[in-house]
Amino acid sequence: MVSDMNKRIVIETELGKIEGYTENGLDIFKGIPYAEPPIGEFRFAPPQKKESWEGILDATKFGPRAIQGYTELEKIFPLAGQDSEADCLSLNIWTPSCDNDKRPVMMWIHGGAYIFGTGSNQMYDGSTLAKRGNIVIVTINYRLGAFGFLNLPGAAPNAGILDQVEALKWINKNIENFGGDPDNVTIFGESAGGGSVCALLAMSSIKGLVHHAIAQSGAILTAKPNKEMPGLLMQELGIENGDIDSLRRISAEKLIEAQNAILARATKEGTGEILPFRPSVDGDSLPVHPLEALLNGTGKNIDFLLGCNQHETTIFTFFRYPSNKVDDKELRKGNRRFFSRAGVSDEKASDILKAYEDIRKVSFSEEPLELINAVGTDLTFRIPGIRIAEAKSTHNPNTYMYLFTWPSPAFNGKLGSCHMVELPFVFGNLDIPKGDFFFGSGPAAETLSQRIMDSWIAFAHTGNPNCESIPEWIPYNTKNRATMFMGEEFKSVNAPFDKERAVWDEII
Repeated sequence: MVSDMNKRIVIETELGKIEGYTENGLDIFKGIPYAEPPIGEFRFAPPQKKESWEGILDATKFGPRAIQGYTELEKIFPLAGQDSEADCLSLNIWTPSCDNDKRPVMMWIHGGAYIFGTGSNQMYDGSTLAKRGNIVIVTINYRLGAFGFLNLPGAAPNAGILDQVEALKWINKNIENFGGDPDNVTIFGESAGGGSVCALLAMSSIKGLVHHAIAQSGAILTAKPNKEMPGLLMQELGIENGDIDSLRRISAEKLIEAQNAILARATKEGTGEILPFRPSVDGDSLPVHPLEALLNGTGKNIDFLLGCNQHETTIFTFFRYPSNKVDDKELRKGNRRFFSRAGVSDEKASDILKAYEDIRKVSFSEEPLELINAVGTDLTFRIPGIRIAEAKSTHNPNTYMYLFTWPSPAFNGKLGSCHMVELPFVFGNLDIPKGDFFFGSGPAAETLSQRIMDSWIAFAHTGNPNCESIPEWIPYNTKNRATMFMGEEFKSVNAPFDKERAVWDEII
């Protein structure tokens, strides 16, 4: 029997012909370049429009990942494929058909703290979501770490975000040829991808390119430029501070080695900022903090859905304290350092921890990690998300919030509903290798995944996540603070954990 992957399909784009393939009733294209290689004089520069090509471009294999360093999360989910600086700016498409039907388009922005990840990750395979929702799914790569987010004179500090804008421009000009509607595009992403979504909403350059947005576990905490990193990087490489020309001549591998060394020292010493590479206010591509932009009504016509997981930070503290046995003084010290890296004083850090002890009626000496994770999750994920939702809902009633509560079964359930555990539920990919270990399996997991997919699909079609498979999803506003709990039970809750939320009113 001949596999339908042998059925090739050639599509005309603005820049030339590309060849993909048909598999399981979908037309699939991989590794399509959407910008010129960001090398040489274009390293640290805004993306350059892709030039046209002769002949037919092979789009049957994923392109390389953006060059990146190792992270602890690869202990659980090693990334396949090779890194490349030159060939990293590519995108992938899953479509029900390359016909004249104008289907909603969803562009996925991968996470990874702005330093690692790829749009070709097996969790992000768009097949199930595309078929279930009659939607065109696009995943992208963009520049990471110093290559995409270096605040240095002569560099574009938001090059990685500008890559995402360039991908949106490509979609706008070409997606009709793949059965998509350029006038109905949803951006969605998780972690750094969710933060990217928030940054994009604040940028005038996406006007007309985006119509709906979903931010998963990624509201932006800070967008202040990291002025320390360029000097540290150049010192590590033995380059005179500010010499961008020499930095452009350094091999990509050496630059990554230097970046990794700096980040490793910061992790060991508990110094530096929580996200040393991130979108930042530059007065140009990102004129003001996304929260301020949304408060002012920027992107008010874009419908918005956002939320986070109930126990986001457990996956990070687990690697540091895997035995769950920690010294009280050591953990308090670590908590102060964590707050300091987020710009919160020692005094405020102590006040917040004490408030959580009182609200939850849990002693720090009895359950230190429970309190540390509750505070850490709220500081870095839940409260920034609430602030963004508050701002957005004042201009657009189509603002929706969720809290993902499904617990990971990994490590005897110690992680709870940790960071990134919702990802295969969104894409319907619970059957990925080793997925049952971390994400869970069985009828309840399948039902939850179907409900989430149906909600995301409905939102992509209409800007409203309500659908037949879920209870009514009430829009978020400051009066009801309606939040959809997504777990073994799918239910709407007004003002969840509101006493904890109030603790942060004068801090974030």
